Amino acid sequence: MTSAHKIAFIGSHSVRKTNAVHSFAGAVGRSGRSVEMGREVVRFNPLGLNEGATPEAQLWVIMAQIQQELELRRRADVLVTDRAVIDNFAYFLRVTKGTDPFDIKPLVKNWSSTYDLYVRLRPDVPLTADGVRSTNDRFRNEIEKILDQIIPIYLDPARVIELRASEIDDSFDWAVLLERLCGPPKVSDPDPKPVMIEATLFD
Repeated sequence: MTSAHKIAFIGSHSVRKTNAVHSFAGAVGRSGRSVEMGREVVRFNPLGLNEGATPEAQLWVIMAQIQQELELRRRADVLVTDRAVIDNFAYFLRVTKGTDPFDIKPLVKNWSSTYDLYVRLRPDVPLTADGVRSTNDRFRNEIEKILDQIIPIYLDPARVIELRASEIDDSFDWAVLLERLCGPPKVSDPDPKPVMIEATLFD
């Protein structure tokens, strides 16, 4: 199988990315295409997360994100990821105060070109406690400001779509986004021509 169409839902934390990933993946499946979902790897970070994360912890997240996408990219027609390298990079830049101690900017730039589409979810919903991610508004706002700065530099604007987090609910229609990612749905021939089979007579 060739590499999947890859779409990433990105943004700061608690903007309904995971809900969007599952909802969009369901729409992909209903369209008759196979789909894989990439999980939010930061939840499995053994080095720490949120405001207290170290540069090494955020480096682990970026590397784990890439590893996961490499493992999943040929398993289905569509790969839907919960985050991408670019928003994980925003958390990295926050903790390193804008420096690049591990010289990963070229990797981030090159890997960011491997996504067919990005959906950035804007935070117009309150932070909610989930037992993992921070509920600090200031922290989320800092990440949003960094994303505002780096997205125009690292991403092709033609591949970025923005939605409000509040738009992501059970009634959201993914059809337009799915067609943009994968092309129009295949239409079966409503009146297929009969196949003529020549009979052979035997003595």
